Amino acid sequence: MSGQQPIIIGMLDGLSTEYLAQSEMPNLKRMMEEGFQKEVSAIFPSVTNVNNVSICCGCFPSEHGITGNSYFNPETGGPEYMNSASMIKADSIFKRAGRHAVKSALLTSKRKTTELLAADCEFSVAAERAPQELIDRFGEPADIYSREINYWLWTVAIDLLENRPDIGVIYVHTTDYPMHTWAEDADESKEHLLMMDRLIGKAQAASPEAAFFFTADHGMNAKVRNWDLMKVCEEAGLPIRFSLSPERDYYIKHHKNYAGCAFVWLNDPADYDGVAKIVLGLEGVESIQTAAEAAAQFHSIPERLGDMVVHCDKETTIGDTDTAFEDLGPHYRNHGSLYEMDVPLAIWNFKGDLPPAHTFTHNKDLTSFLFAD
Repeated sequence: MSGQQPIIIGMLDGLSTEYLAQSEMPNLKRMMEEGFQKEVSAIFPSVTNVNNVSICCGCFPSEHGITGNSYFNPETGGPEYMNSASMIKADSIFKRAGRHAVKSALLTSKRKTTELLAADCEFSVAAERAPQELIDRFGEPADIYSREINYWLWTVAIDLLENRPDIGVIYVHTTDYPMHTWAEDADESKEHLLMMDRLIGKAQAASPEAAFFFTADHGMNAKVRNWDLMKVCEEAGLPIRFSLSPERDYYIKHHKNYAGCAFVWLNDPADYDGVAKIVLGLEGVESIQTAAEAAAQFHSIPERLGDMVVHCDKETTIGDTDTAFEDLGPHYRNHGSLYEMDVPLAIWNFKGDLPPAHTFTHNKDLTSFLFAD
């Protein structure tokens, strides 16, 4: 590939194939029709950090080391955020580009993304903590819990395309708060995606020679119930050591730190069958795997998955709450399960040679061939 062609990577957080189908996004859909497109799988669990790092590194969690937004630390007996660049064991596209003397920029709505991925970038900004220099130029970004923050982010991307020709890779990571808030057929959702699409069109106009790469980290579904497995098992007389929601991060208003799956650590391996019977008896729990089974299927790290992995149906989540069961009401939307794994992948105007279509199976494959040594 030519290192001279500008590359814009849009990681459109929460943009499932359903959202794309329901929305008027003429610029993106034209790029998809004219270029390469395919529906692919996200990486399990369908939460942001796992998928963001997979897309940036072009590999599975078993190689790059990030298995959730948080992980369970057995030494402290509690969860810790998985936001440190030191935890990533594979080279990001930014580092690979640097080896070819190509500078990169990371633009994100969420500060956790800069904590993970900004180390090898020439320029990085998290809109929720924008520096005063950019505020003076582009105005104060909207709150992290808004759709407008995504518009600010793409405005900065357009400016970089117009005024920083020395930057060859621009990675734009939006927030999925709008998808948590509005269903794919809601007017507010359609307005959000149409505005983002207009900005994508302006980005194309700002750099007609650029290649555009798009994918998403997960989809989104309405959820109606949540289980707190710690409380469920304690009330059933067989306590567990810990239940981790891999969705756990800073942005509690998005999702309350619940997820459509959970990683469970037992007090005793002999408790496995008993705990499994309790958990499988809960409405909305579909299946259970051992950590080894899940790690093999999803290319992950078994010790990070506990003793068992619990999979929920499309309408159920697991996470810490005040009671063993919580009715989530009619407006709660979230992800993390196997039902939020279908995402689009698109490449437009790339002047290099693409790998064969059949090799694009996951969102991680979007960038795996770029700047490969």
